[in-house]
Amino acid sequence: MHRLLLLWLALAISVPAVAATPEEAAMGGLPHVAFPAPHRVASGRLQAGDIATLKRAGIRQVIDLSVDSETPGFDEAAAMRAAGIGYHNLPIRDAGDLTQARVAQFDRLLLDAGDQPTLVHCASSNRVGAMIALRAALIDGRSTEAALAEGRRWGLKSLEPAVRERLQAWSSDGTDAAAAPPAR
Repeated sequence: MHRLLLLWLALAISVPAVAATPEEAAMGGLPHVAFPAPHRVASGRLQAGDIATLKRAGIRQVIDLSVDSETPGFDEAAAMRAAGIGYHNLPIRDAGDLTQARVAQFDRLLLDAGDQPTLVHCASSNRVGAMIALRAALIDGRSTEAALAEGRRWGLKSLEPAVRERLQAWSSDGTDAAAAPPAR
């Protein structure tokens, strides 16, 4: 038992900790923040005070999946543009907006962002994760389980049953885009 404990301690000491990049450290205070892919950040709702943080972290594009009525006192589009940050809004109200057409629009926004550091957000990153999961299945051809796992990395939580339902329906009605992803 003592040898096992010593071995575990030796391994813990010898494995270097993965340090956050300066950009990740700068954005660590954002709600529900995750750094799931190179040049991509997922987060929850932004406030006016977060814009300086995004600028310092080098964010060049913001994709907002929120509906304007969620933040009546904050004109995020105007604030981002005034700060020199590209801004795109693809409002996803609820599970009813998780459509193949919206996934295609979302994919286009991510492709247009290219390698620019881009933040994708909604109120809690749940809609972000939902759209990422749907995109992973429909565009990238991943299995339902792999797509859901990817969505969770980006913030998918309570919308997971709706995402699973859509993926199953889309594959059973012959509109399985994973079998033939749309042209980019």
